[in-house]
Amino acid sequence: MESNSVISVLMVDDDEVLTQSVKDFFSREGDICITERFDGMSGVEAALAKDYDVIVLDVSMPKMNGFDALKEIRKHKDTPVLMLTARGDDFDRIVGFEIGADDYVPKPCHLRELYGRIKAIYRRTSGSKSNESENVIILGDLKIKTSSQSVEKNGEHVSLTGAEFLVLEVLAQSAGQVIDKDTISKHALGRRSMPYDRSVDAHVGHLRKKLGPLPNGQQRIKTVRGKGYLYVA
Repeated sequence: MESNSVISVLMVDDDEVLTQSVKDFFSREGDICITERFDGMSGVEAALAKDYDVIVLDVSMPKMNGFDALKEIRKHKDTPVLMLTARGDDFDRIVGFEIGADDYVPKPCHLRELYGRIKAIYRRTSGSKSNESENVIILGDLKIKTSSQSVEKNGEHVSLTGAEFLVLEVLAQSAGQVIDKDTISKHALGRRSMPYDRSVDAHVGHLRKKLGPLPNGQQRIKTVRGKGYLYVA
């Protein structure tokens, strides 16, 4: 069940007209509260000064672009980040995922789509944390705590974004079985995988870097061409 609490969102975008439109639209919905900043540097300061449920970052901003702002935020926090990218610009999306973005929305964006994406990210990244019991998946050197969305490798914490954790979760829950990209996308991003959409691939690539190979040197997450991905049991 979705919480009735108000979702706190930090929106960092130098387009003041768009930001005001988003605030007006969300205020009518009544369940998302927007704090705005209009350049990357002040956005980072705000992100580190307070805990937000979701951060929305534009790519192109003065003083500090969205990529550099995301890098600074990721040094300290795993808050879910939604990037606003130029429509059709695959490079922006790929770079964003590589440095820790959870999802993206192309600009110009529809306010209803942005609203839905923020709500979906919040549901995915906060919903299980309200469970009283801690569900744990043990896979060799890896301990995955699904309720608190935390991961340990050989007893040491591994920092993952919300989307990365959810990709790992769906693969780990069916370790040894091939999971198609559409299933992974729906679980981790709340939407079906579209043609030429590399979002899932980017998150899997990030997981491989952060988790490394299995103790025997074998690849931890295998690509099954034309089918999907498999976490090696």
